[in-house]
Amino acid sequence: MNYTHRECVKKVMDSHGSSFSSFNSYFHALSDVPSRFIRRAGCVSTTFEETSRIRSRSGADMRKNLRWYDLICFGIGGMVGAGVFVTSGTASHDKAGPAVILSYAIAGLCALLSAFCYTEFAVHMPVAGGAFSYIRVTFGEFTAFLVGANLVMDYVLSNAAAARSFTTYLGTAIGVSAESKWRITVSSLPKGFNQIDIIAVLIILILTVIICYSTRESSVLNMILTAVHILFIIFVIMMGFWKGDTKNFTEASDPNHPSGFFPFGAPGVFNGAALVYVSYIGYDAVSTLAEEVKNPITDIPIGVSGSVILVTILYCLMAASMSMLLPYDLINPESPFTGAFMENSNGFNWVSNVIGVGASFGILTSLLVAMLGQARYICVIGRSGVVPIWFAKVHSKTSTPVNASVFLGILTAAIALFTELHVLLNLVSIGTLFVFLMVSNAVIYRRYVSLGTTIPWPTLSFLLSFSFTSIMFTLLWWFAPPGKPKGFMLGACSIIGVGLIQLFSYMVPQARKPDFWGVPLMPWIPCVSIFLNIFLLGNIDTASYIRFGFFSAVVVLVYVLYSVHASFDGEEDGIVCQKNVEMVKESIDIEDQTLKIQS
Repeated sequence: MNYTHRECVKKVMDSHGSSFSSFNSYFHALSDVPSRFIRRAGCVSTTFEETSRIRSRSGADMRKNLRWYDLICFGIGGMVGAGVFVTSGTASHDKAGPAVILSYAIAGLCALLSAFCYTEFAVHMPVAGGAFSYIRVTFGEFTAFLVGANLVMDYVLSNAAAARSFTTYLGTAIGVSAESKWRITVSSLPKGFNQIDIIAVLIILILTVIICYSTRESSVLNMILTAVHILFIIFVIMMGFWKGDTKNFTEASDPNHPSGFFPFGAPGVFNGAALVYVSYIGYDAVSTLAEEVKNPITDIPIGVSGSVILVTILYCLMAASMSMLLPYDLINPESPFTGAFMENSNGFNWVSNVIGVGASFGILTSLLVAMLGQARYICVIGRSGVVPIWFAKVHSKTSTPVNASVFLGILTAAIALFTELHVLLNLVSIGTLFVFLMVSNAVIYRRYVSLGTTIPWPTLSFLLSFSFTSIMFTLLWWFAPPGKPKGFMLGACSIIGVGLIQLFSYMVPQARKPDFWGVPLMPWIPCVSIFLNIFLLGNIDTASYIRFGFFSAVVVLVYVLYSVHASFDGEEDGIVCQKNVEMVKESIDIEDQTLKIQS
């Protein structure tokens, strides 16, 4: 049965009443949780549903006015924030030395491989849901909800951290201590939550107004800010090559410290890559703009891949510039570039102020892109019915998800007002890497499994076996004592991993091949992405895993207490879940349907 948008909204509201209209109805729903969970948790959507009927629940359509150059600027703006001005110092001083240049190249390769996986989904399913939608059409509703909720929370926390960083770098730019001059200390509040940052709140609220007004105008602002920021980065690179010395690539200042381009060996390079990978987080926000792209088939691959490649080049040049300025053991882990120019002062102290200005612009661009992405994530989660459909509303005049933008803007501002940077940073990264890992698995599953026509267990068994092998390699790399036994076991894991991929490629045929754009060398590239994401997860601190476990438990609780019932009610009215008989058709004609929608 087909419904108009008005009928869909009415049915969703009516269906919610069946489980939430009274205490008796709700308690009855809770008593039926096991059967509802079994019925709904693995329920998958289809590409056609995501791009048509589910999307229509937002009311007005998002306006298609973005091109490949907009996406490249959004990608660069989302990635090149303040992170590189901090992580590069620690990676060079403590992990890789001058070989931090290669660390950035390896991290960039990892980001590019994950970006390929995102791109395949975004081209064939140009909706604003990003990873949430990709997981929903492969692994089902519950896994998608877990992935989407973690990603939204990571966005909120990282945006709050970035906003507080803006206050610090703005103070550096004009020579003022933000700690003492601009932040208000409230002694009655616990430490870590007792410094009020009004500037961070104002920045978030201003950007919220901008992204609510128009995506086109947001893109223009992002282009301007990104262009200015890139000019500052080029300036820093040029200054480093001008004032630096190539001998610093191979010599340490202290003879007792390891020297050479690889002072910490190959492990140091990979350890550095794990640390600097956080500087690449942000490209995934570009995929959430797919619904607003004029020509997804060509613009999305160019925009996503192009931005990752350009950012990798910039990062490698910045790392080379930093390594030339000072020997690696003199680099300040906290402020590598400003510290380097302070050490090599000779009248160049003003460069540190310029770096503060450049970092401030970088934070604004990364904030703008991230806030655009987070609003679109929760908008599509609202369309699915697992959170109130109010979040899915797209304003008829601005063609933007105003409700989601305002809600997340206020939440981010509230967190940024009180919470200090070090508290926030301990809560970020693991969720994003988890999402990247799931998308890489999902793109393999979608290529090799078509529900109703192929058996999923060979593909699921391969994904679980390969992930387990990658986990074993990672645990050995990070925790096993050095020596021949470690090298032997690492080699064995590598051989097993390669063998699993080769065996899977030989024995399991692809169920579908993309007509427009697909990840090349399937399944090798997604498998390398899976391995690298698991490997980088091995470098995440314990506090992040505790956060991930706690927040995931909260997400499961929300799903059990609310989402599964709202979703079940929607299914009863026939507007949320697709039956398997409909899914069988997807492998035959869905690409044609998608092409028609895109055009």
